[in-house]
Amino acid sequence: TAANWTKRPLALVAGLAGPTRQATAEARTARDIGYHAGLLSLAAMKRASEDEIIAHCAAVAAEIPLVGFYLQPTVGGVVLSSRFWQRFASIDNVIAIKIAPFNRYRTLDVLRGVAAAGALDRVALYTGNDDHILLDLMLPFDLRDNGITTRTYFKGGLLGHWSVWTASAIKQFERCKAARHKDSVPADLLALDARVTDCNSAFFDVANDFHGCIAGCHEVLRRQGLMQGLWCLDPNEGLSPGQKDEIERVYREHSDLSDDAFVAANLDKWLA
Repeated sequence: TAANWTKRPLALVAGLAGPTRQATAEARTARDIGYHAGLLSLAAMKRASEDEIIAHCAAVAAEIPLVGFYLQPTVGGVVLSSRFWQRFASIDNVIAIKIAPFNRYRTLDVLRGVAAAGALDRVALYTGNDDHILLDLMLPFDLRDNGITTRTYFKGGLLGHWSVWTASAIKQFERCKAARHKDSVPADLLALDARVTDCNSAFFDVANDFHGCIAGCHEVLRRQGLMQGLWCLDPNEGLSPGQKDEIERVYREHSDLSDDAFVAANLDKWLA
C-alpha cells in the first residue's frame, strides 16, 4: 500500500534481476507484497541472444507489469537493437522503459523501436541518461516513418543521481516540462544541463567507470545527516580514490543546486 505521508498516488516499482527463474520469482514476490510494476535488469543475460532475452522479458511480464531497462554496458548493460525494442514494446504488460545507455544513438534506437511497435501511447518513456538529463527532459524527439513524423517526449526521469539534491531536481524537472511548450528555450536552462552533468560526474564517479556511484550518493546523504555512513550491500564498495575531492569540488562550484538547506529544515521531522 502507498505510504501515508502523501495524498498523491504512488507507483511502487521493484527492481528485478537475474536469470529467468530468479527474475520471475522476484516478480511474483513483488506483486504479492503490493508493488505495481517491476524494473528489469538484463545484466544476467549478457550472453543470451535477442530471441532469448525477449522470451525472458515475456516470462517476467506474465507475472507483473514490466518496466524495461536499457542500462549502459559500462555497468553491466547489454547492447540491444532497435528491432529488439520494437519486439519488447509489443509484449503484453510492458508499461514503460527506462532508457539509460548514456549514448545518443542507442537512446534513439529505443525511441524508434517503440514507435515502430505503435506503442508510444501505451509505453511510457523515461530517461536515465544522467549525462544529458535536462536536455532529455525538455527536448522533443521527432521520429520519421514513411514520411510521417511523430513527435514524442520523455515522460520523466528515473535515475540514481537525483536521489540526492532532490528538491532542486524537482524544480529543474518542472522548468524542463514548462520549456517544452515554448517557442524558444532560455539559454540559461540549456546551459544548466552541463552543470547538472558536472555534479553527476562526481556523485556517480565517472572518472572510475562508475565504481563509486552508490557510495557517492551515500556520501552526499551522509553530509546532510540523512545517513550515518557510506555502507553498501557489497562491503567492498566505497568511494573511489579522488572521488571525495570531486564531490567537494561540485559542492563548492554548484552549491546553488544543492538542497542542503531544505534537508536541514526538515531533518528533525523526518528522523523523528
